[in-house]
Amino acid sequence: MNAADPVAAYLSMLEHERRLSAHTLRGYTHELDELKKLANGRALETLAASDMRGAVSRAHAGGLTARSIAHRLSAWRAFYRWLAERVEMAANPVATVRAPKGAKTLPKALSVDDANTLMEAPHANTTEALRDHAILELFYSSGLRLSELVSLDIFEIKTKDHESVSWLDLPNTEVNVFGKGGKRRKVPVGRKAIDALRAWMDVRGEFVKLDPYALFLSVRGNRMSPNVVRDRVKRMALLAGIPSNVHPHVLRHSFATHVLQSSGDLRAVQELLGHASITATQVYTSLDFQHLARVYDSAHPRAKKRD
Repeated sequence: MNAADPVAAYLSMLEHERRLSAHTLRGYTHELDELKKLANGRALETLAASDMRGAVSRAHAGGLTARSIAHRLSAWRAFYRWLAERVEMAANPVATVRAPKGAKTLPKALSVDDANTLMEAPHANTTEALRDHAILELFYSSGLRLSELVSLDIFEIKTKDHESVSWLDLPNTEVNVFGKGGKRRKVPVGRKAIDALRAWMDVRGEFVKLDPYALFLSVRGNRMSPNVVRDRVKRMALLAGIPSNVHPHVLRHSFATHVLQSSGDLRAVQELLGHASITATQVYTSLDFQHLARVYDSAHPRAKKRD
């Protein structure tokens, strides 16, 4: 371990041993920079729970959301668990510190009708439009995270210059993704999405310049960035007349909600989404109950409101 900078050693471990994504690493780096600011030159192992509670109070007073504070404490807690195995410490100073409670917000999901409107919206027959339609269909068909979708290769590649992290498996109609927390999973791809992907693959060669392996390419021939994909999804939703703010995570939420409504199988949805814990998936049961409540209110004779 780098005794002079344990944070740098920890981040190196996350990158090379746990193989966290660049996006996740940036998050850890930011939160651990905040920890170093809190220490203000003191050795990190000398910080106490009172220091952590003070940091939480100041962050909350400064307008940081409860969810962001919880994320920060989670990063700090994991770091101290790692550090405790390498230096002598009285206790993990974050172990008993909790974030303030925040308002519980449910993920936003499209209705089935709006999802169908978006998927079936007419589009041009250009290379760019075929690519964008394939992106939409794959998001909704398989519930991928944005980082997972942009990491996809056209198929599994292992060469001295490149090894696929995630890839499309067209023959088996599935994607193999390396997801959050280093968890790998296979997710089926529906027929409509497969049709859209085949249409894109037929013309993808027109964009191949700099990156021959990426599934989704920009007009310049680079692997599409998360920001570009996010902008394209939003633009397509506006063109389709969807009033809500549609972004990739809305499509992931829509996928999970609609599968749960149809199947009622929470464990299957957990596996498809790549959640490490069923707790993260259970939020969709609240969405499903909202849907059932609306059906009840509109259908049950004793529930209908009088005019």
